[in-house]
Amino acid sequence: MKKPSAVASLQEDSYPEAGIVHAWRVTQLARLGLARPVAEAVAGRVDWHEVAKLVRRGCPAALAVTIIQ
Repeated sequence: MKKPSAVASLQEDSYPEAGIVHAWRVTQLARLGLARPVAEAVAGRVDWHEVAKLVRRGCPAALAVTIIQ
């Protein structure tokens, strides 16, 4: 699993609500079927709406993330 980038850490320090948004995105991705550690790793890099579209069409969540990245 990749560590958060320096930019992500800086954003969370500069904008406290960024951590709340990240946690919400993780929850949305996990609800779509991603393992929580994977959701944590990709939440800042993928548009969960795009992942959701693919999942609704029958694509496994992990594959949807790979496609979107």
